Formats: sequence, C-alpha cells, structure tokens
Amino acid sequence: MALKPDKIGKEVSYDAFANGNVLYGKKKGNLPAMGWNSWNAFGSGNTEKLTKEMAECLCKLGLKDLGYVYVVLDDGCYKPERVDGKLSNEEIKFPGGFRALADHLHKAGLKFGMYNDVGTNLCAGAAVGTCGHEREDARSYIDWDVDFLKVDNCYYPYDNATFSNPENARFVYAPNIKSIKIGSKKYSAVKDAQITGKVASVNNSEFVTGLGTFDGTGPRYSPVGSRSSELVFTVNSKKEEEAELLVEYATGKREGVGEWLQVAVENERIFDALLPATDSEKDFTWSKAIKIRLQKGENHIRLMNHRRQENTLNSYAKLLKYLKEAAPEKDILYSACEWGKTQPQNWAGKVCDSWRILNDITFCVGNDGDPGHGDWAGDYTCSVTSQYNKAVIMEEFSGLDKGWNDPDMLMIGMNGLNLTQNRTHMSMWCMMNAPLMLGLDLRRVKKGDDLYNIIANRELISINQDPLGIQAKRLYCSLAMNRPVHSYVRDINRVDILAKPLADGRFAISFINVSEKTQKGDFAITDEQIRKAFKGRIAESKRFEVLDVWTKETKNNRDGIFRVRKLAPCESVTWIVTPQA
Repeated sequence: MALKPDKIGKEVSYDAFANGNVLYGKKKGNLPAMGWNSWNAFGSGNTEKLTKEMAECLCKLGLKDLGYVYVVLDDGCYKPERVDGKLSNEEIKFPGGFRALADHLHKAGLKFGMYNDVGTNLCAGAAVGTCGHEREDARSYIDWDVDFLKVDNCYYPYDNATFSNPENARFVYAPNIKSIKIGSKKYSAVKDAQITGKVASVNNSEFVTGLGTFDGTGPRYSPVGSRSSELVFTVNSKKEEEAELLVEYATGKREGVGEWLQVAVENERIFDALLPATDSEKDFTWSKAIKIRLQKGENHIRLMNHRRQENTLNSYAKLLKYLKEAAPEKDILYSACEWGKTQPQNWAGKVCDSWRILNDITFCVGNDGDPGHGDWAGDYTCSVTSQYNKAVIMEEFSGLDKGWNDPDMLMIGMNGLNLTQNRTHMSMWCMMNAPLMLGLDLRRVKKGDDLYNIIANRELISINQDPLGIQAKRLYCSLAMNRPVHSYVRDINRVDILAKPLADGRFAISFINVSEKTQKGDFAITDEQIRKAFKGRIAESKRFEVLDVWTKETKNNRDGIFRVRKLAPCESVTWIVTPQA
C-alpha cells in the first residue's frame, strides 16, 4: 500500500468540524451504549462459548432488562489474515461463525457488537484492519447482522499511531517554517505572523515549529481549548490579484516536525501535500511557487497541518459510508477507539456515537479464571481517576446531537479496586454520560451481591440514560475554586461536586472525594448555582425531595443548599433531587 493519505474533501476538513453537520446518515439521539465487552475480562482469549455464557448471565441476572444489551467481541475473534480478501472467524474460538452468534444473541433479546481497526492490523497483530478494505468489511458486518462496532487505531499508516512507523508523523505535522515570500515581499514567520493554538512555538527566535495537532493519547494536556496550531500571516493587497507564494521550510519525520503542508487563504485551501524532504530540520530551502488569489484589502494566509484529525475522521467516515450504502436503514452504534489521539471531541460526532478520550483504562486484562487488575490512581491513563480527570471537563463536547465522551470500559469487578472505589467509579461514569460497558466476567456476579448492586443500581443507570442526554458539569472543585467547569486538574487530592439536569425539572448531584484520604469540610452547592449553570433546565423551587442512590434514603431539603461535610477515601454521595410544588 502506498503511504499517501487520501485527498481530503471539504466535508471532513478542519474548517467543517464545528458546522454541526453529520456525515453519511449518522443517526442523532442515541443515548450512551450499555452492555458487555470481552476485552477487560478475557483479552484476546475470548471465545464463542464464553460469549454465550456472558449473554446468559446478562439475561439471568436481569441486567439485560436494565439496559445492558450490547455484547461486544473485542480483539482476537478473527483469523490472523484475510481469506479471499475478507474477514473470517477464528474457527477454534468461534466455530459457529459470527452470523450464528448474532442470531443467538438476537434471539435472547440482546445485540451483537464487533471490533476492528482503521489501521492495517488490529492491536493484537492480526492483519485484518479495515484500512483499504472498508467496502468489503462493511458488507461483512451487515451480513453478520452487527449492531455495534468498536473501531481501534493501531497500525494506522497515516500517523505515528501505536505499532505504526514513528516516522509517519511526517504526514501530520507541517515542516518548520522560517518565512514566506509573496511577490517581492518577504514575511518572517517569527516577526510577521501569529501563532494560533498551543502546539506550535518559536525555536530560538529563528523559525516556527510544531504546526499540527497535539497527540491526546496520554493525560498531559487538557482537552479544552484549541488543540491545533496554525501560522497566520496578514497580507494587505491594494487590489484583487493573482500572486505566488513561496515558503521557506525544513522538514522532519517525528512528532512536532513533518513534511506535509497545508495552505489556505481565509477558508479556501489551496495546497495540501508533502513537500520535498530537506537534509535536516534546520536546513531550510524554498518551496516551489504556490499560486494564490488575494482579495483587495486584508488577507489571512494560513500555514498549517490538520491531517492528524482529518485523516482519522476520513478513515472512520469511509467505513460508515459503506455501512450505510449496504444497509441504509440499519442503525449500528459506532464507537471510535482512537484513544483521544486526534482530539476526537472536535470531529467524531460527525460520524460516531462515542469516542475514547484516552488510551486504555487498564493494560492488565484478565483471562478465563483471572479477573485482571485496575487501579484507582496512576500517572498515565491506566486508572479510574486519570480517565475521570479528563472526561469530567468535556461536557461541552457531548450530547444527543453529538455523541458521548468515552473514558473506556468499567473496571468494576477487577482486582485492585475496593467496593467504595467501584461505587464511585460507577457514579462518575453515570454522571458523565459515559457508555456503560461492563468489563468483568459476569459468572462472578450473583444477584443481590455487592458487585451486582453496583452495576444494577437502577437510579444511577437512570441518571446515565436520562432522556435529556446532558453530561454533568463540575460546579465545585476544591483545587479549582474559580474555574471548576473547565480547569484541567490532575491532582487527585480534592473534592468535586457534579450536577446534571434530568427530565421533569429534576437534577442529580454527586459529591466525589477523588483522593485516597478522608476529606472534611463544608462541601456545598445551591439550586441557584445549578439553575444558572444549566440556564433554566432546573425547576424553580425551595422545597426538594432528595434520594440517595446508594442508601435509597429519602430526605427533604427546604433551603436549596446541598452539602456534605465528610467523605471517606474515594467515597461519593450521589443524590437525585426532585423539586416539590
């Protein structure tokens, strides 16, 4: 396969991300998915037999009736290579084939989900990724009557994604830029241009570097605000005229410095291609002339590279396009598992129902007999709090008209988390409208036991599945008192208060001790603060009925002040509040 990204159409271009349009008939209005995924429980060792046993557990435990209906096969279910160009089942683990398994699940009132990758290979290595095979794979998924698709981002040839060539970063960053020429006039990138966003910077007062998009795979950077950078020159012209633009550049093949340049005048893109490689990142040369058209007056010449986002959107969009061509009326939930690498909160709502915000929540998955391991806290993405810290400030990106931020599967039932942490994990995900995908071996759950009472908490599930589809906002943070909604706080030694509107003027409040120490204080929020934050979606009242979703106790509140004075380590208190007439 020639390593050259597709030509990007206007509908998947950076300037179209925020226009509110969906592509290829993507359906709006789906609530967060609920179900079971095989990866955390069994890794690549899942089988047809285990899948059927999990489906039986969903039914016998009554979890299906609570909304857990999607049964999703993750990595490890296909043969390692294509057969006659098509995907096929691994015959030892899935001897009956995928269509028979789908029929079995559908007969039980469940829905069937599968996994693939926008790269050439799946993350576990099988050479069956959708890249270059979108049409035939879409046909296979329709033939297998699939209801849900989780699509990963390993071995992606147009970016330095996991297991792909690191030098492929050359596609997703512009070269270093020293200056441009338009006609006889030269403009310095350092002195005469504006850098947008927070990625690019000036190197030693000589040139601008880092023209591209942050890699969001890890938790270092906030998801809020501009995640991409451009270099913008303001050029005045006395008349409308044709002109030639030359760019003084030096290329690289690593994160931050690439070979692919995009040029636009205002919102009209006029150049989008690789430039000839230079000997080093500091050996500058001039490009060939690029013809541009200037309008009379002020013109904005944009030098940039948005290919990290555009390439990935284009790849996810192609699969959706062929799914809709094969079965226009079939609504397949579509989950982008690209780990937040390309800031999918900016674009994924055009084609997907949910999008992962970070790399995996755990790399210590289980097998048949080992529940695997999850952590409450961690420096990278492998913990409840790493995922929560990012997702909790991303409410502006989610909704029924967009889709859902996905902080990965629930780790409830894995080793490493105690019951308090499991309860708070569930409360966090429900308040944030995250997909509720169970990741435990359901044979370990008994109806009425501690694990069951967490994952089957009807009140919490009703918060997650509320028809308004509004993600909670963090209205109080003990470490970000002045800007709690969007401040990116990674220090877990804090208390957060989340609020979420519900149907019929009700609302939910969750007091969360993110830390592993007892927290004491006057942690409080008022109905007026909540009403102001959600612009009238909360009914006016000074009398409220307050239901604790864990203890099931109901109390009355007559002052509109909701407070907690003590929280045990990792404890959460979550209430559903109903205004009274």
